[in-house]
Amino acid sequence: MKLYYTPGACSLSPHIVLCELGLAHDLETVDLATHLTAGGVDFATINPKGYVPALQLEDGQLITEGPAIVQYLADQKPEAGLLPPAGSLARTRVQEWLTFIGTELHKSFSPLFNPAASADWKAAGRANIERRFSLLEKTLTGQDYLTGANFCVADAYLFTVVNWTFFQKIDLAPWPALAAYHQRVKSRPAVQEALRSEGLI
Repeated sequence: MKLYYTPGACSLSPHIVLCELGLAHDLETVDLATHLTAGGVDFATINPKGYVPALQLEDGQLITEGPAIVQYLADQKPEAGLLPPAGSLARTRVQEWLTFIGTELHKSFSPLFNPAASADWKAAGRANIERRFSLLEKTLTGQDYLTGANFCVADAYLFTVVNWTFFQKIDLAPWPALAAYHQRVKSRPAVQEALRSEGLI
């Protein structure tokens, strides 16, 4: 398998899952400004959507969208316990979190990374992030991970998005349980491996 990624972007989530599972994989960076891969290929010819992550399988098929990729990966090694069995309520809970992170949190960061975004748009994005962080603070108070005691694929995604607060200078002090969660996930060996590989530590 090959993961097309940009350091620190949302592609960090499947990168973490690959490391957690110990699945053999290759990595290729994508410059989102030039849309070229490290090999000099126009990324649009690989993924017409034009953004990371994209996972190329051994048979050449491509999977896009982070939440879909992490679920596919977890199903390749179910004994690792990163995703409950299909059809279970526990799996639906993980999917619920993946959807929340993608639609309510990830997208709220978009204007903060967009130099063309207006000040009002950026302010609205920050306000929405703060509201979502308050919900996460309640969830994570008294438990280690999103669904309880065990790390799952949704935690890889949430960690990735919360990590953007450091690029955007958003202080996590108002949400101590979320800040502790971020450090807890960051300390995991597989997360350290992915961060080091992407040059983030």
